[in-house]
Amino acid sequence: MVFYRAVLAAASPFLTLWLLWRRWTGRDSARGAAERRGCGEAEAEAPVLWLHGASNGELTSARWLIAELLARAPGLRLIVTCNTETGRDMVESWGMARVFAALAPMDFGAALDRFFDRWRPGALVILENELWPRRIAIAGERGVPVLVLGARLSEGSARTWARVPGLARAVMAGIAYLSAQDAGSEARFQTLGLPANRIGPVVNLKARQGPEQAPLPDDLVRAFDRGRTFLAASTHAGEEAELIAGFRQAQAAGHIDRMILAPRHPRRRAEIAALLQTADLPFATRSMGEAPGTPPVYLADTMGEMALWYRLAGLTFVGGSLVDVGGHTPFEPAAHGSALIHGPHVSNFEQAYAALDAGGGAIRVMDAKGIAGALATLAAPAKREAMAARASALLHSLDAGGEAALFSAIGRALDLPALEG
Repeated sequence: MVFYRAVLAAASPFLTLWLLWRRWTGRDSARGAAERRGCGEAEAEAPVLWLHGASNGELTSARWLIAELLARAPGLRLIVTCNTETGRDMVESWGMARVFAALAPMDFGAALDRFFDRWRPGALVILENELWPRRIAIAGERGVPVLVLGARLSEGSARTWARVPGLARAVMAGIAYLSAQDAGSEARFQTLGLPANRIGPVVNLKARQGPEQAPLPDDLVRAFDRGRTFLAASTHAGEEAELIAGFRQAQAAGHIDRMILAPRHPRRRAEIAALLQTADLPFATRSMGEAPGTPPVYLADTMGEMALWYRLAGLTFVGGSLVDVGGHTPFEPAAHGSALIHGPHVSNFEQAYAALDAGGGAIRVMDAKGIAGALATLAAPAKREAMAARASALLHSLDAGGEAALFSAIGRALDLPALEG
């Protein structure tokens, strides 16, 4: 921890310049810049739970949890933080009473002290892998229990932590309760020094996430026949060329009509557009305000709309899996009844994908040929719907029984027995 603090101290002038640059370029609003420094006005009175997730995806996965906490404990208030203004604005758009949203303070003592002094949280809940060492240390100094839910630790991240064993031990010592996403992550946390008696049952927050029920926009409903639409979700560099080639083969064979291509990073729009032009595939671009119309490809280069695309597509390729990124979540497309296709690199959700593949809930592919073959296999409505149903059942079975332990742990941390009911 001493080494980490020294690194932060050395980086402080550069981070100050980074904050000024974000403000000057408009990436942060005046409010956002203040929140990153731990400033602002607190509106909530105790008891307060601080819940933090990186951005939209993590916070969306916890929406059901927030609603259940509020229902079980009428006096509870939540301050929900994230790293992006889009995530903060999304939480505010939910319109939940007793829920306040802000950008998370930077991992500096002064910013964190201001935040803790303002909100006086009784416990800190961290989603997935947002393990900021100083934040955890100051929570411990102030007697604030730290719980990590849906914790994910890939083999690569575990190796990185192992290179700084002192820091890893300090962070693990500051965690009062951890519920992992899968058995592999759980084992890796223990290897880094987390005591076994602080580990609860495996719970994947995304498995509890219900599909969005808001009506779909009429223009999109008219444009996409769900059974004939293929979604390439959260794709990375090195994947789009294979997906485009596989789609073209399947389209030429009459197995599919349209593809929604939703990259993980919308800033890659020009790169992906060039690939589509080279492939001679007409497309419309979401961020340009172009209607989907009839072109075979819709480039969905926007943030925060992935649930919309899941609902419009009967088949989904889960990105980050053809290249060695570790794969993105299968839980969200499965919750929306979309049949699943994925590549070989799925270490981020290893247990989930193993269950899916063994139980016939997904198709694993290696390249464009495999993608085209999967689209051909799933062209029949009965096969597609049966696979989607199997995926939903398999994923829900992975962490059965963990929810009660999760609420009990939060209740003990906040000394709120009502949460344990």
